[in-house]
Formats: sequence, structure tokens, C-alpha cells
Amino acid sequence: MFERPPISDRPGQGRSIVLASVNFGEPDYAEGLEELKLLASGAGLEIRGVIEAKRDRPDAALFVGSGKADEIAACALEAEAPLVIFNHNLSPVQERNLEKRMQCRVLDRTALILEIFAQRARSNEGKLQVELAQLRHYATRLVRGWSHLERQKGGIGMRGGPGETQLELDRRMINAKIKNIEARLEKLGKSRALQRRARQRGGALTVSLVGYTNAGKSTLFNTLTHAGVYAADQLFATLDTTTRKVWLPEAGQVVLSDTVGFITQLPHGLVAAFHATLEETAKADLLLHVVDGASANRDRQMEEVDKVLKEIGASEVPQIVVMNKIDQMGVGPAVALDECGNISRISLSARTGAGVDLLKQALARFAQDRRRDDLQQSEVDQHGME
Repeated sequence: MFERPPISDRPGQGRSIVLASVNFGEPDYAEGLEELKLLASGAGLEIRGVIEAKRDRPDAALFVGSGKADEIAACALEAEAPLVIFNHNLSPVQERNLEKRMQCRVLDRTALILEIFAQRARSNEGKLQVELAQLRHYATRLVRGWSHLERQKGGIGMRGGPGETQLELDRRMINAKIKNIEARLEKLGKSRALQRRARQRGGALTVSLVGYTNAGKSTLFNTLTHAGVYAADQLFATLDTTTRKVWLPEAGQVVLSDTVGFITQLPHGLVAAFHATLEETAKADLLLHVVDGASANRDRQMEEVDKVLKEIGASEVPQIVVMNKIDQMGVGPAVALDECGNISRISLSARTGAGVDLLKQALARFAQDRRRDDLQQSEVDQHGME
């Protein structure tokens, strides 16, 4: 079967890389490049060089011009870096042409993110979801001009049919594995749905923490639940959704879920593969949108999170914005109300605990309002039956 070893563990290849980034006039170009550097470092790769370029539009064949491709190749050769990573999504044709011209491995931004997810997935479901996303991504990149993919197979004792090419065989086997993983994930999704319905019958308030990666979701989750979930100052420190029950005075039983962080240009294949996990977000009673308040790009990061929430059908779920890291902002805890008098934003520090009591009070208030609304709806339904 067609398989790709991890980028940091290929025979004869080290961890040295060269990054390539093209500025098409985007206002957040510089931030995107810095994010790529953090992603590469988080994957355990050593950046030996960064080549930048400016263009109006991507080149259809090489994404960059031929001269820039040669410059990137020369940098990689001089730095003894066998791998070039582009800060963009490349088409299979562009990726293949770049590899032929530069005589080294080439990956795009999506492939790098997939590698990080593969390194950090811990649960069985998380590993299956990442593998599914990888298979879907690489299924479109089987054609690389390798001679073994062009030879025909078939005949007596061969696995393929008469005249079946290695490429067709690889694609058929990948499709079979994708179907197998999808079936296993569907089974796990049904089990998750049963657990969710059991929690709903118990009347517990379900709350999901969402936000841009490295905003401090896991730190806040640990502060509220004392769960000891791994938290670090790096992108995608944790991937697997963790759920814990916590009892809060006046709020009662609360079920908190810590979900995977989002990022600019989060690969669509990952969103699709993690659909069952992210469904916990869409089915929650309340979302805590954790924001890195100390980031200069927090507004754009919030927009990216809202885009993904809309994609997974969670845009209508009630939401409280949690402006985290006030200890780095030099401000104190605070609460902001919307025009209806409901709590819409809380400023706190998950690391120091300052303002966390305000969040607990907000959860209690939301739980009380929810119980009151449920009681009123129950009375309306009872009158309707009479």
C-alpha cells in the first residue's frame, strides 16, 4: 500500500528544513509566516532558511516562478536541508513539479499540520481521525512521476487485475482503508452520542471550550476541573477532546469539554475527519470562546474560530467570550454585558486564576436561566396537551 513515513523520520533525512512563503498582498501575511515557523518548530524541525517572494498570483506549474524555485533549491542544498515546506496549500501538480525541479521533498502547509496532528494524537479515536485526514489528503498525491507507479500489474498470482497499474492498485487500497476507518469512526460516534444523551437526561449543563490554538483552553480547563490535561505554550499542544464533570455551587453539575484548537487555513479534511469530536461543540448548551487577549491579532483569530464554528453547525450555540491572559495585558478581571443584560465577555487569567470566579458565576447564572426556560417550556407543553 502507498504509505508516507513521518517527515521527521524518513530514512536518510534529518530534521533540517527550508521554509518558502509567498506574499500575495494579504494584510496578515507576516503573522501567517510566524505561525508557520511555530508549526515547524512544534513538529520538531530545525529551520535552516526562509525564502520569501512577492507575486500577484500563484504560478500554475510551480506556484512560484522558476527563478524563485531555483533560489529555494539552492538554499536547501547549501543548508543541507532535504525538505522544503511551503506556507500555502499546493496542488498535486505543483508539488510534483517542485520536487522534480528542486530535487528534494516538498510539503505544503496542510501536510505539516497533518504531521503535527499525527504526532500528538493520543486516543484511539484521535489517531483514526488523523489517519483518515492524511489518507484523504495523500490520495490526491499518488501521481508523482515515480516509475513504479506507472508499471502495470496483473496476471496469474498477482493481486491486481489484468493490466492494473500500481497507481490504480494503490488508490483502490487507500479507498478501502478510508471506508474501513470511516466505519470505525461512525461506531465511535454512535457511542459518543449515547453518552451525550445520557448526560442530557441527567440535566447537566454541557459546556465546550473553543478557541484559537494556544489561547489557553487547556490551562483554563485544568483550572476549572483540576484534570491535569497537558498544556504547553505551543500550537496544537493537545488534540484529543477531554470531558470532565465538575460541580459548581448554584450551577449544579457541569460537563466541560476541552476541544482541539483552530488555526488560520485549518485543513478542511481535518474538520471533516474530526466531525464526530467537534460535534460535541455543536451539541453543547454553551460555548466558552477562549481568546488570547495578549495577542495583537486576537480579532482576526476570533473571526477564524467563528468560521469553523459555522462550518460545524455551532454558530447558533450561546457563547461567552473569555478574554484570557490578562496577566500579560496589565489589566484586571472584568465582566461585560450585552444589550439584553446577559454576560457576553469575561476577562481573566487561566494561569493565575484571577477572574475565574467571575466565570463560575456566569456559568451559574446561565444554568439558572436555562432551568427557568426549561420549566417554562415544560409548562407550555403541558397546557398544550390539556
